Amino acid sequence: MRFLLTDEQRDFAQSLDGMLGASGTPAVVRAWAAGEHKPGRALWARLAEAGVFGLAVPERHGGTGLLPVELALSFTELGRHAVPGPLVETVAAAAFLERLGSDSLAGEWLPRIAAGEAVLSLCAGAGPYALDADAADAVLVVRGDTVCRTDTHGPVQTSLDPARRVARPLGGTAVARGPAVTAAAEHAIEVARLAIAAQSLGLGRALLAATVSYVKQRTQFRVPIGSFQAVKHRLADTLIALEFAQPLVHAAALAVAAGAPSAGREVAAAKVAAGEAGHGAARTALQLHGALGYTEELDLSLWIRKARPLRDAWGTPADCRARVLTG
Repeated sequence: MRFLLTDEQRDFAQSLDGMLGASGTPAVVRAWAAGEHKPGRALWARLAEAGVFGLAVPERHGGTGLLPVELALSFTELGRHAVPGPLVETVAAAAFLERLGSDSLAGEWLPRIAAGEAVLSLCAGAGPYALDADAADAVLVVRGDTVCRTDTHGPVQTSLDPARRVARPLGGTAVARGPAVTAAAEHAIEVARLAIAAQSLGLGRALLAATVSYVKQRTQFRVPIGSFQAVKHRLADTLIALEFAQPLVHAAALAVAAGAPSAGREVAAAKVAAGEAGHGAARTALQLHGALGYTEELDLSLWIRKARPLRDAWGTPADCRARVLTG
């Protein structure tokens, strides 16, 4: 498959990169990790103005329709800049509500999601915990063929990434039942896996760029450590993994856009490749930065600590490989 982005798609990604680069995301991430959501919600509003959330919302509800390629490009940039919050969960919730066929629920939430006024967290086959339930306006929990809405949750816990705060949803009111819930959940999982694969890809590219810059400056025996063959090989392996993952992410986006029967399998393959590549980039960054890489005060740690949770969220590598094999 030969895949080239259009000029419009490139411009969109570049404008998003520029906006996020000027947003001071490390400070936003640290505030979010401390439970202070105001800076994150302000950035969320700016992302909505840029049209990010509208990419998962139909036109009749104020969005631009589900555009998986543009969505993947957006989440690559969100990963590159380590933007915190239930970004994946909100677009997955939008995809779920759109596919559910409930006009009342779609009319209540989708315009607000597109406008950046609503933050949702969705639990659909991703374990018993909801991401950022304390920051979400509502949590949608899918259990079998029933979806419940809840605004309450148990104690907030941190994961390996302090900015990924999880809590167990409590109680809830059933808002829909039936086969449509199961079908909508399957679609939402595809969208979530595509978004998180793109996020992992962007994260890995940011980690690689930071590491390449560092090894050009750090010297040993009076020469940059980047001149050592072992370092070059490690960086080359990281780059190759990311380069191999990118076309899989793009191909998965095209499959979702076309509604192809193979979409679930292609999304799972993309998530495995991108998740492992991002995790590998984090390990490379940690090793080549030496003891400095373990320092929490270093902004790089905010990226390093995201890699493994992203790799495992919405389906571990083993889950996704099983999905590829089962077809």
